[in-house]
Amino acid sequence: MMAGLVVNDLTKSFGRAPVLRDVSFELESGSLIAILGASGGGKTTLLRLIAGFERPDTGTIRLGGESLAGPAIFKRPEQRGIGYVAQEGALFPHLSVADNITFGLPRAARRAGAWVAELLAMVDLPANYANRSPATLSGGEQQRVALARALAPGPKLVLLDEPFSALDAGLRAETRNAVAAAIKAAGATGILVTHDQAEALSMGSRIGVLQDGVLSALRSPSEFYRSPASPALARFIGEAVFCAGIAEDGRASCALGSLNLADASARGNVEIMVRPEQIKLGKAGAGVPARVESVVFYGHDAVVRLCLPNGEGTPVTARVFSHAAPAAGSDVWLSVEGDAIAFPRAG
Repeated sequence: MMAGLVVNDLTKSFGRAPVLRDVSFELESGSLIAILGASGGGKTTLLRLIAGFERPDTGTIRLGGESLAGPAIFKRPEQRGIGYVAQEGALFPHLSVADNITFGLPRAARRAGAWVAELLAMVDLPANYANRSPATLSGGEQQRVALARALAPGPKLVLLDEPFSALDAGLRAETRNAVAAAIKAAGATGILVTHDQAEALSMGSRIGVLQDGVLSALRSPSEFYRSPASPALARFIGEAVFCAGIAEDGRASCALGSLNLADASARGNVEIMVRPEQIKLGKAGAGVPARVESVVFYGHDAVVRLCLPNGEGTPVTARVFSHAAPAAGSDVWLSVEGDAIAFPRAG
């Protein structure tokens, strides 16, 4: 089992601009976490500090019980046992796939053709790709080769810096599945940073959000999505519908009707949150009346924008199967399935 990572009170500024503020988390051996954040939020800086490409201003980094960075220590990148996969893969165009994978290994290891074939199989590529040029590979195949190169030295930790962002949607899903499987097969520990919500939710055993240099607590994807800690995190991790309500005895009255609450202790003025897929459209009289303002078709599903006569301007979005999507301008009745989340509200 690969060693775990402990990051404690990590800070980093460039000039007077703080990029990371007291970032702390622990990563269990053999797990893959995803850190979600907008561009410029500090995600790449965090990976560069862990990899040893930058020095932290304060804080400590430990991997497998070994100190990598702290007040009196700073180990160079080549001393850390960490693999790094950059956004574009960064393969050497003049080297073959095999030479790219074994680049940086001791001379004896570079001659081990069987090891290259094993690494290619791990990232779901045929052994005959070994002699090909990177220019002959698709973007997704190049990213898999870059991962094989990162795994070749047997790193304790693999860092993935938005490695799928340059790929088209279909290739992105296929490649991230192959990458996740390869990291698991290698028994490696990994950190993925991304701005893609679906990527974070589908790949990470735990996820966190990095906003303005502050990292939220790491939680399972289902916990983070279904029970976000704040309205801001709810909006960041996916679409959400909000409305004002009054909570009492495990239920809340709001423009969406009388809803069950996940937290029965909520009382008084609250802000109610539900996800679009919780909103169901049904027959007349079953729920709350609404008017369909627009329908956006996505193939397997559709997003329906609704207006509530009694909602005082509350915007409502429902996500439904595309074959069941109503027509724009039609009148529907909506209800909410499952529990709603209540956040305290002043006033």
